[in-house]
Amino acid sequence: MNRRLEYRGDLAETTLPEMLYTIERFRVPGIVEARAGEVVKRVYIRDGYLIHASSTDLADSLGAHLKRHERISPRQLDEITRQRQSSNKRFGVLLVERGLLSPAEVLTALREQIEGIVWSLFYWQQGQVTFGLGELKDEEMVQIRLPIRQVIVEGIKRAPDAKQLVARIGRRETVLEPCYRVEDLIETGMDGEDLALLRLVDGGKTLYDLCSQGPRPPAENAKILYALKVLHLIRPRHPERQTTGPVKIRLRTSGDRFPK
Repeated sequence: MNRRLEYRGDLAETTLPEMLYTIERFRVPGIVEARAGEVVKRVYIRDGYLIHASSTDLADSLGAHLKRHERISPRQLDEITRQRQSSNKRFGVLLVERGLLSPAEVLTALREQIEGIVWSLFYWQQGQVTFGLGELKDEEMVQIRLPIRQVIVEGIKRAPDAKQLVARIGRRETVLEPCYRVEDLIETGMDGEDLALLRLVDGGKTLYDLCSQGPRPPAENAKILYALKVLHLIRPRHPERQTTGPVKIRLRTSGDRFPK
């Protein structure tokens, strides 16, 4: 893909969910590249959907994923790895040829592998992120379609540090109000408990109230509230405009005369 740099960010300053929301908002195709030390992970985006992800970390490979979930043995992994080096065939192709997995099972594993790479990025609290704008080449790319809004919600749920995320919502006394349409919720993939928490946001409850009264433990409620704020489904309530003094109202009674 011929691309030019459009955005560069630091995870210590701007979180990945906030970056992804900005990309989703403009519905532009491109690649998010996250780098921490020697590890580079890429997320491929088109039309508001995550379609692919890759990683230089061997722990993110398809073989490592299958071994970790005990779908192939360590011996089978070693054998297929050696065969791949000599044949240049893709790992999934060799799995089917050897009768270890069916095509459907390989496709499921590939989807899980791609999702795993994406979810792992939500654990990163440091690293450089760039977004390159441009059309994507589809050759040899196994594609999935995950709405970015769903990726943001699910990724934040998996994030380990709720305290850091809460600080980006506001203070414990911050009052939150809803600002969404029901159609905005469809691609978030929110479950019943997520929706129950959203419905508690009424413009009167504080961040502390919502974390305490929500359907999940406070730390988990805080994560969902942060996801809702990132997606612009809720927002801090602006202070109400105060009057400068009492307003006097004259009520007309029987016998009163007012000038015309």
